[in-house]
Amino acid sequence: MCGIALILSGFHIEGCLASSTGEPPTCEQQDTAIGGPCIKEICDALIHRGPDSLGTVRIHAKQFLSQKGMVEVDKGINDSMHNTSSNGCDATMDFVGASLQLRGTYPISQPLQDSSGNLLIFNGEVFGGLEIRVGKNDAEVLMNSLRDCCPCPCHAFPKTCGEVCHCILDLLSDYHKTVPDVLSSLRGPWALIYWQVASQVLWFGRDAIGRRSLLLHRPSLFDPRFLLTSVAPTKNFLTAKGVHTEDPDFQYWEELPCGIYSIMLQAAATGRTKDPVEILVKGRVYFHEWEDPFLKNLVAWDRSFINPGKFIQHPPHDLNLGHMDPVPTILGKLRQAVKNRTTDIRMDSKLHASTNDLSHESAVESDLVTPVAVLFSGGLDSMILAALADEYIDPNYGIDLLNVSFEGASAPDRISAISGLIELQQLSPSRKWRLVEVDADLTAMERHRSHLLSLICPSSTYMDLNIGTALWLAAKGEGWAQETPEGPNLEHKKVAFKSSARVLLVGAGADEQCGGYSRHRTKFRLGGWEALHEEMRIDMHRIWKRNLGRDDRCMADSGKEARFPFLDEDVVAALLGLPLWEIVDLQQPIGFGDKKILRQVAISLGLTGAASLPKRAIQFGSRIARESNKREFGSNRSANQASAGSAQLRELTPR
Repeated sequence: MCGIALILSGFHIEGCLASSTGEPPTCEQQDTAIGGPCIKEICDALIHRGPDSLGTVRIHAKQFLSQKGMVEVDKGINDSMHNTSSNGCDATMDFVGASLQLRGTYPISQPLQDSSGNLLIFNGEVFGGLEIRVGKNDAEVLMNSLRDCCPCPCHAFPKTCGEVCHCILDLLSDYHKTVPDVLSSLRGPWALIYWQVASQVLWFGRDAIGRRSLLLHRPSLFDPRFLLTSVAPTKNFLTAKGVHTEDPDFQYWEELPCGIYSIMLQAAATGRTKDPVEILVKGRVYFHEWEDPFLKNLVAWDRSFINPGKFIQHPPHDLNLGHMDPVPTILGKLRQAVKNRTTDIRMDSKLHASTNDLSHESAVESDLVTPVAVLFSGGLDSMILAALADEYIDPNYGIDLLNVSFEGASAPDRISAISGLIELQQLSPSRKWRLVEVDADLTAMERHRSHLLSLICPSSTYMDLNIGTALWLAAKGEGWAQETPEGPNLEHKKVAFKSSARVLLVGAGADEQCGGYSRHRTKFRLGGWEALHEEMRIDMHRIWKRNLGRDDRCMADSGKEARFPFLDEDVVAALLGLPLWEIVDLQQPIGFGDKKILRQVAISLGLTGAASLPKRAIQFGSRIARESNKREFGSNRSANQASAGSAQLRELTPR
């Protein structure tokens, strides 16, 4: 997990992410104090995500505007860029990269810069599309691949259907790929910002599913800069500087929609003064479609077989689904997804070990050190992930099961977690399973309220705050662990414990894809199979905005990386390839037909207890929602009457 940011100052942004005012910032605006966060405040927020290293690079517009490859500008303007007494604005680009390095033998620091001057800041993991050999760092491999892309600026302009860039075919035959080609080939979660110096084009974006956070601030009169950042700074800077608007910080930021974007830069005279050398640096933003048909189909999220009644009446001639067993198909894809996310993990530098280098002599040290933990409720999704992780994590390591409760031993998730632990111990008795019980008190969380609000921002409901708080606490991994007795007559005892795992397996995406929510049952009851499919499609189309950005920010704040095997591209494609009735059958009771395919997967893994557990969201299973309802609304009944789950936070500043 890393933290990345970009600050464009002195640029007039046009195009699909244009300035909210529609007017270019004046040079006077650039010279006055801005209302938004300074670069130090952004760095302070990002370092929590990337504790291994932090780096910044600043590029001045006058360093590149007159270089070859830039759009032609008047000679007088070019000359003025080198005149420090010019009336022109000093447009700058600031790149910030904080790294949590989970791959590679040697330490790296971001931003990465190659010999040509290209810059990359990358937050993510590459699990396909590029070959990442053991001991190599995926950001460096990606940098090398991007360096070999065609440098023609024409690629910053989206192609129309069937259009081919002739620069590749006729002029630059040595280049076989473009930046959108490379980014469309990646498999795994990512968000990145890339400066291609030869074309003078900025590229940025996030993966098709949206598993890594990237926030956007569009230029405004209050703050004319263009900003991208993994997380909003903690400081309530807008309120502090005298701006009196409702929920100011939450209006300042927005989630960047998934996809690939480019900014083509050029200079022009402003025409606002009589001085011919006053210049304006323009940046036009373009959105690019995915080049890979596989990703296009994934984004569309559609399936061929939805209604079993229609299928029986009009069966396809070239497919005999009646003899297909979907369980091995889905289990195989899940196995590969978990394997990719639990192997070749670089341990904390102070441990001087990796998962592949652990020797038997260091097994005692590994009793407390583990590369991977599971966000664990003892429910269906987390039990599947824990069982599959057991297949691939070195047997010398333990696996931490992180469970958060706001009601101690009485919370439903704590009860099911203890039952799940027993089932896992029976399934794999040689593995060191460690249930980490994170006991929390909502009143004690008041001192963290401002920080938590910055992490969930721009999400702004009580449900967002409750979920974000529970995830933040679980990811920290600080609680009580049960110590295994060394003799048959000795009692278990709990000891204070903090998990060392820097990778967290999380079950996000299982409910959206497999019909796990109660609203899915309501839609099915009212509109049948087609209504169910459409509701699930809506869930997948908005998961980046409603869930994943918020969850990523809250869990990464502890220097941990959340990984989502159920949202692996191949897992999503495999689920879409099956008939809907093989995935979910809401004609059956709760605990059977909902998430039908995953219950069958659990049974095949020997998890018979977990296979029949009903869905229970973390805010309810941990009891934080009930405690929050009492505090904010007086009672659960009053909270339900006020629709507390979707209600906007009444107070977005510290109490």
